[in-house]
Amino acid sequence: MQETTGIKNIGFDNEKYLEKQSRAILERVKKFNNKLYLEFGGKLLFDYHASRVLPGFDPNVKMRLLQSLKEEADIILCIYAGDIERRKMRADFGITYDVDAMKLIDDLAQWRLPVRAVVITRFEDQPAVNIFKNKLERRGIAVYTHRAIKGYPTDISRIVSDEGFGSNEYIKTEKSLIVVTAPGPGSGKLATCLNQLYHEHKKGISAGYAKFETFPIWNIPVHHPVNKAYEAATADLRDFNLIDPFHLETYGKTAVNYNRDVEIFPVLKRILEKIMDQESLYHSPTDMGVNCAGFGIVDDAAVSEAAKQEIIRRFFRYSCEFALGLENKETVERTTRLLEELDITLEDRKTVTPAREAAKQAEQIGAGNKGIYCGAAVELHDGFIVTGKNSGLLHASSSLILNAIKRLAEIPDKLHLLSPVVIESIGGLKKNILHAKSVSLDLEETLIALSICAASNPTAHLAMQQLQHLRGCEAHITHIPTPGDEAGLRRLGVNLTADPYFSTKSLYVA
Repeated sequence: MQETTGIKNIGFDNEKYLEKQSRAILERVKKFNNKLYLEFGGKLLFDYHASRVLPGFDPNVKMRLLQSLKEEADIILCIYAGDIERRKMRADFGITYDVDAMKLIDDLAQWRLPVRAVVITRFEDQPAVNIFKNKLERRGIAVYTHRAIKGYPTDISRIVSDEGFGSNEYIKTEKSLIVVTAPGPGSGKLATCLNQLYHEHKKGISAGYAKFETFPIWNIPVHHPVNKAYEAATADLRDFNLIDPFHLETYGKTAVNYNRDVEIFPVLKRILEKIMDQESLYHSPTDMGVNCAGFGIVDDAAVSEAAKQEIIRRFFRYSCEFALGLENKETVERTTRLLEELDITLEDRKTVTPAREAAKQAEQIGAGNKGIYCGAAVELHDGFIVTGKNSGLLHASSSLILNAIKRLAEIPDKLHLLSPVVIESIGGLKKNILHAKSVSLDLEETLIALSICAASNPTAHLAMQQLQHLRGCEAHITHIPTPGDEAGLRRLGVNLTADPYFSTKSLYVA
């Protein structure tokens, strides 16, 4: 264990942001005769990327924003049929997009923000998609299907016609603000907004369109670490930031946007003009946005440092995904270039070196024994770094968490939290009944064992109460985590990174 200086500084003011953001949205609603379709980008709930990059940012601040506007807002949720069919995963939760869509509906309901409708975009009658559709409809949720429009988005004459947008269903709404959101990118939010605008104008309603997106932040420099962290977060999508050329030409002012919005703007502007049969109010993609996150930054140094740390996290994540065959080399190389551009080293993440040193210590202790030695480290909120290493009984992540909560509860190292009887019983189950290759406990198993011991051991009970204080802590392990370790750390709210090495030589781990 070692101590560092490291309490995070707050760099973002939620209240200031909420006040500016809600006012900007309501002003835009008024510009379009009180009917606005707002494409809501990024994560609506649990926006942990934003909270990591902008320390102080409430990951649910967007939900608070919607609550303040709920009297004026309807919510439409989009999901791309192909993401359902391919079982695309949301990495931060470890769940598929269709499951995330259902979770989002439940979460919104808990905030008293019901979803008006779900739109399945680019629908092709896929069996898995039909099952998803049936599941929602049988629970009383309105579901619409929109098919891909031939020539979208460039064949404007075709798409802005009855055989284009007109061929897809119109979703009836009641409120002046229609929030169109989705589980992730590429879900068809823009096409859904445009489809609705077409139908609204056919009905004589002068509805408008705007875009809400937290990143990139338009009113900070293009090479600011916060905007570079956005590039790292979307390296797999090949996004990059640039100066909005349309905004610069029209207003003579510098504003930051990203490549896809800039590339599509001329086409989108013509579509909007054809739908509305008048010249667009928008002269640049930045004009379309109602994004006020930059006004909430109150400590530039704090957010800059936090953004650099996020780039390191993304590099480790992509490197592990590359090792697992889930990502390609170009994504890792793009993130490497961002590290070099900002002069960041992997060791700038404070938990990396201690974790690697713990692995070396484990190897020295087990010299002569076969196996792979893993180390782990976590930085507590007071800056203190705790380490752990694997053994025949526990995974490195399990050892790490037990050591961390002992430190938080001020329990001496020599006291054991887990009863040997409980460990032996679980090990016997794994070996003799489940026929597992390894009997050492992963983190999920360790937490269950701890809860059993806490029922009769006051020391274990005291330690278990400290688990809540690990949320938001930074951790690193020297090998790709097993599913039980990764899920356990995610549920504890620990921000984990890992070196791209496997903890076993086996291809199949039971």
